[in-house]
Amino acid sequence: MKAYVIKDGLGIDYLKQVDLQVPTPGKNEVLIRMRAVSLNARDIPALNGYFNNQSTAPFIPGSDGAGEIIALGEEADKFQIGDRVAGIFNQKWITGEMSPEYNDGELGGSLDGLLAEYVVLSQEGLVRIPEHLSYVEAASLPCAAVTAWHAVVEDGKVKAGDTVVIQGTGGVSIFALQFAKFSGANVIITSSSDDKLEKAKALGANHTINYKTTPDWEKAVLEYTNNRGADLIIEVSGSTLNRSIEAVRQNGQINLIGALSGKEVENLSLLPIFTRKVRLHGVRTGNRDMFEAMNRAIKYNALYPVIDRVFSFANAVDAFKYLEDKDYFGKICISLE
Repeated sequence: MKAYVIKDGLGIDYLKQVDLQVPTPGKNEVLIRMRAVSLNARDIPALNGYFNNQSTAPFIPGSDGAGEIIALGEEADKFQIGDRVAGIFNQKWITGEMSPEYNDGELGGSLDGLLAEYVVLSQEGLVRIPEHLSYVEAASLPCAAVTAWHAVVEDGKVKAGDTVVIQGTGGVSIFALQFAKFSGANVIITSSSDDKLEKAKALGANHTINYKTTPDWEKAVLEYTNNRGADLIIEVSGSTLNRSIEAVRQNGQINLIGALSGKEVENLSLLPIFTRKVRLHGVRTGNRDMFEAMNRAIKYNALYPVIDRVFSFANAVDAFKYLEDKDYFGKICISLE
């Protein structure tokens, strides 16, 4: 089978297509013919060894994918041959809260990823994909969609009439917009691109803010909400936390789902966090239970993921370069069909 691996070095330049043996499913495992893979912002640091501390060992990237089960291992009885499935991002996080012993269960990080023609996974680490979605669309769900579902629905508990501020227009942000809208929320979205903001409006965003032309976007949020502030803010950067704290309402919530600006925030204003009882939550992707609940909602609402661009398997390296350029709206996918 063909697969992509990082070998002999780190970074996109060392991502190569190779021939490997088709894996054989063991006890409670299944063999999946991969049909599509999607990329996430985390895939760039993964190529650089950030998540698995690799040096030059061959490593298959790609945490998100969907495909068809073509063989069952011994005692694998949850699925049938022909079932359309997606792998959960963290293969160990099945239910309940995140636990330290699950940290080494992430596909495309501590574990080999899915950018291969055939993959073996535990039957416990799979979900059936919504029937109305293509493999490409379903491949976009495991990281971005589940994180957005966790942040907006499971942890954010957004309800009709709430105001939600969403930063950016990448995969997680656009899913967060879609989930907030079918929950009945009023959505404010930020971006540096007017073109992307127009696309967000077409998806239902009630109000948009270009943070380049309006750098003090927290003031714009307060003005739009008559100085009340937002009920929930989806923070993807980290460097904008002070602005988010100013933009959230008394007793409101900020869900930090990424740290695109780095691991540390300088000059964080602590006083308004406790004087205004702001809840600051870190949100990791999500467990299998969340994935399955989200899929039921996606089916009920006939929701379709927003796909920016689809690359062929032969051009997978170009997909990673496009990801690195950060000029996408929604999800970047790779088709193996």
